[in-house]
Parts: sequence; structure tokens; C-alpha cells
Amino acid sequence: MSGNNHIMMVTRGVVCGKCRHRLSIPTTNSTEVKCPTCNKMNPIPTYEQFGNKDRSIEKLIVKAKEKISGNDLISSKKPDSLNKKPCPLNIPGSSSSETRPAGKRALLIGVTYKRKHKLKGTINDVKSMRELLILNFGFKEENILVLTEQEIEPELIPTKKNILKSLEWLVKGCQAGDSLVFYFSGHGLSQPDFEGDERDGFAENICPVDFMTEGMIVDNDINSTIVWPLKKGVTLHAIVDACHSGTVLDLEHVYNRQENKWEDNSPLSGNARKHPDGGLAISLSACLDNQVAADTTAFTGKTMNGAMTFLLIKILKKYHGATYGDLLDMMHEELEKVNESRCFAEKILKKITKNMLLQKPQISASKPFDVYKEHFVL
Repeated sequence: MSGNNHIMMVTRGVVCGKCRHRLSIPTTNSTEVKCPTCNKMNPIPTYEQFGNKDRSIEKLIVKAKEKISGNDLISSKKPDSLNKKPCPLNIPGSSSSETRPAGKRALLIGVTYKRKHKLKGTINDVKSMRELLILNFGFKEENILVLTEQEIEPELIPTKKNILKSLEWLVKGCQAGDSLVFYFSGHGLSQPDFEGDERDGFAENICPVDFMTEGMIVDNDINSTIVWPLKKGVTLHAIVDACHSGTVLDLEHVYNRQENKWEDNSPLSGNARKHPDGGLAISLSACLDNQVAADTTAFTGKTMNGAMTFLLIKILKKYHGATYGDLLDMMHEELEKVNESRCFAEKILKKITKNMLLQKPQISASKPFDVYKEHFVL
């Protein structure tokens, strides 16, 4: 140990104001320190100043982390639930075959996923659809079940198990006069058909939040869960804003808009059932089976939405009593305008293969009807 009469220490961030040489600061009560390189006398910061600087740095680090994660101090609070309490799943009779009053019931699902699979517009889609059902079609809040990752209750997270349970809830005890709505905003994928009942050789699927570990929900399962139980006088509308969603309900008739006619989509296997128990199922999909659907800011410039969902809601609010045909035509026209003006900055709808330039919403149904005479009513 040397015999120096004071101890020297090096502090982070203290450098000479002239030559930028890092300075050794004595632990004595000195107020200045001499730079050994240029001989300039430099003031010694107080510990309070160090503390303030450290706290400022810490605040900057926290802010940067929040920005990267897409959160901020204001939004760190869990958003309010979109489900009215008590949760529709927990209402007596809602999970059994017990008779309930005829009316309107809806299941709305928005999945954001994480990392490379992340979608930014699905929560906005669900909120907008919920508002449309309540304000424009007379649905009651207590009869609308919402599944998103923002919900606090574990049973309201859009896992595969919870989605299947909620699909069962939607149709349980349905009876004549019921109007049911199934809405999904998220990823959709197609895969080779292993059942031998798909005309194009591919099955369409929706992706729950845990699809990477638990698997997708295939069109056959969606059909058997919410189409088969539909009794006479019950109408189900499925609105699916996802890629490869054209025939995701496996309904037996697909409307060809260009030729203005219904085409046969019945299963190739004669033993496969795809029809309801006397009721009516109608599906409105964001695109054809071989196309992708956009999650975009193209229509608002700010808010991210599914393209089909945004247009559907916009048209239904503006044109009360529009027919299915009118609705389909107007959505196609709006998408074509956007495609022509090249407004999709993210270029999701750019040319992917020779014949696919943009998504084309599609209607399918359990039985044919005149799309230009029947009004779109939920």
C-alpha cells in the first residue's frame, strides 16, 4: 500500500472539458481537479448531480424499452374488458342445452399473436364490429362474447381450447328466430386436405393464439361445431377476416360474383356432412381460398384494420338495407380503387402470383339465395 495522503477514484462520464481525457477524482472535498494531459482545471460534479444524471439515464432507458415493446407508461394499464359482466359464458343456461329466449348472440374473436406473426389491427376490428352489432343491429352487450389477448380472464384468451368452447356456446340451445354471428380477425392458413372432401384439395383453417403448439382449427371442425346444430329458423352469419378464408366454413354453395351464380362446393366424399339441421348459414370471407387478406392503414392513414372488416362496417353504416350483392360489389370496388392508387404502403396486396393482385371478398352459404334481393341483416 502506498503512502499517498488521499485516494483517487475514476467515475463514469467525468472527462476534461478541453481534451476529453477521463479524469481521476480525489475522494477529498476538492471542488476542482487538474487534467494531467492539458493542465486544465475542471469542476468536480457533486454526488447529487451524479444521481440526477443517473436517474435521467434510467428514465431514457425505460422509455426506449417501452417504445421498442410498443407500450408506454400511459398504456401499460390493462385495457377495459370488452365483455359485459357477468361473462356471457358464465350466464346460467349459456353453456348447456337449456332453453333460452330467442334473440341475437355473437362471438367476436381478434388474435394479435406475437413476434413475426403479430397483427396490429385485429383488436380494432373486434371493437368496431362489436359497436356495429350494438348500435346498428340491436345486439345486447350481455349477448356478445369477445375473445382477445387483452382480456384478463384466462377463459377469454383466444386459445384453441377457448375458441372451440366459445363456438359451442354460440350455438347451444339455438332455436327458431335466433340470429347468430361468428366473427374472426386473425391469421388463416390452408393445408393439404387429408379427409378427401375438398374440391381444391386444400383445407382452410383459422389460427388461435397458440396455433404453433396446439395446432390450427380446421374448416371441418368449424362446420361440425357451428353449422350442424342450426335448427330451422336459425340464421348464422360468419364473418372471417383472414387469409385463405374463402370456404373456411365448408358451406356447400359458393357465390361466383363474375358470373352471378352459385357454384357447387359440396364435399367429394358422399359420406361427409356439411349442411345444417334445417337452419341457414352464410359466410362472408375476406378473400378467396388461394389469396391473402390485408391488415392495413390504407383507409384511415393511421389506424390499422383488416381491409374487409373496415369496408364492411363502412358500407353497412352508410347504406342501410344493402343487399348481399350490393355489399359484395361495393367492397370489391373499394379494394380495386385502393389497389389502383397503390395506397397499400405495406404492399401486402402486391402481385404474389400471376393471377393474384388483390383480395376478393367472397360469399358462401348452406343454400343458394338471390343475393340482389335478400338484404344483409344480422
